Amino acid sequence: MLLEGKKALVLGLANNRSIAFGIASALAQHGARLAFNYVGDAIKKRVEPLSAELGGEFTFQCDVCNDDQIADAVNIVREHWGSLDILIHSVAYAKREDLTGRFIDTSREGFNLALEVSAYSLTALCHAFEPLFTDSASIVTMTYLGSSQIIPGYNVMGVAKAALEASVRYLAYDLGQSGIRVNAISAGPIKTLAASAVSSFKESFNIMEKSSPLRRNVSTLDVGGAAVFLCSDMGRGVTGEVLYVDSGYSKMGAY
Repeated sequence: MLLEGKKALVLGLANNRSIAFGIASALAQHGARLAFNYVGDAIKKRVEPLSAELGGEFTFQCDVCNDDQIADAVNIVREHWGSLDILIHSVAYAKREDLTGRFIDTSREGFNLALEVSAYSLTALCHAFEPLFTDSASIVTMTYLGSSQIIPGYNVMGVAKAALEASVRYLAYDLGQSGIRVNAISAGPIKTLAASAVSSFKESFNIMEKSSPLRRNVSTLDVGGAAVFLCSDMGRGVTGEVLYVDSGYSKMGAY
């Protein structure tokens, strides 16, 4: 197994259809030990049974917009494991009203919220967990094609993902001297709870099946497989990259 005994913290698990679940499943299949966060009691009720199903060793509350909770998370992980090999950042949020209509109508509050949750949180987590990362640790975050191309309705989230991808490059540089790698996976549209907020995604599924080189949509397990590669020694020479897992759709110039 590629990740035997590796300690992996997965942030952003929501349900068994989420990308975080697919990644966690793949990590577990390759021998990784798992832990998960949740935000509030409502999410806790969903996360704890999923953690048990996946063989997770512990869960804890951590709002990635709260520095005190991030600091507490570091202490919890240190108490349980002492160090950390893998950090999966599958966290993003924007107000639903900012994912409809025109991007130009995005409110200042909505813009700041989307950037803080979806982009800055990765930097905050890397900074806080830096003392715990092993010298071969791997950090993986989730992005989307809307970071570089116009996806109607993706709006402010596209701007946030562009900031996230830039953050990946700078974090890769800062942490690389310690042997720590930072990468992003850009998945094709997947029917998750988060995706349901973007109206254009419904059409995207049909376009992917018709026009992508592989003529199919991708699954959370496809994304999980890519994450295993990036987190294992097989990907030890890869950092600062965006790996597209989208059946080749991002390479199409016309369709």
